[in-house]
Amino acid sequence: MSLAGSAATRKEAGLRFWVEAILVGGVYFAYSMVRNLFGSAAVEPEVAARNADYIIDIEKAIGLYIEADVQAAFIEATWFIQFWNLFYGVFHFLVTFGALIWLYLRFPDDYRFWRRAGLVATASAVVGFAAFPLMPPRLLGDCGEYGACRADDPYIDTVIEVGGIWSFESSGFETISNQYAAMPSLHIGWALWCALILAPRLRRPWSKALAAAYPALTLFAIVVTANHY
Repeated sequence: MSLAGSAATRKEAGLRFWVEAILVGGVYFAYSMVRNLFGSAAVEPEVAARNADYIIDIEKAIGLYIEADVQAAFIEATWFIQFWNLFYGVFHFLVTFGALIWLYLRFPDDYRFWRRAGLVATASAVVGFAAFPLMPPRLLGDCGEYGACRADDPYIDTVIEVGGIWSFESSGFETISNQYAAMPSLHIGWALWCALILAPRLRRPWSKALAAAYPALTLFAIVVTANHY
């Protein structure tokens, strides 16, 4: 659909950018507040670490506990790890909101359905965070306020040890962010949402392939940086 045609469709559908911006921003703000309210500020590290043990035991039982091996295979490649730190911290937001805005501008007929699906999925994740606070792999060996301080833990917090654009342990992030929001992974949820929007609508084969691969790339990012299981 042309930009002129999509503008007419948006007008007919009663879509207004400022209304959508307030709606999406408001829901995300509320989600963030609730997410952090029931997070590491209100949960003892022992509880989150015990839940991590449950997940690790399940993964071991079904032969999927490969996170430490994946990180160990790449941890010496400094620039490579720094890229995935950047990917984890930035692409998650840029691609998601970029896809939403692109859908609004070019495919207004589909916009409301996918906007609603994204907001429902985001809000629903709060239930998982509250019901199952989960210590991420990067904190199992951390001896700070939110870590388990396990001497035999194989994981490295790549942002602290290798470098990146930000850290949960710096600039006040640890006090305003839920350290134990490791399940469900909204990085994976949003990546799948983006792929379902972008892959069918992009025209060039390489862009379709990249969009389809985005969830797999995100899965690699969350594992190699030890942020999720």
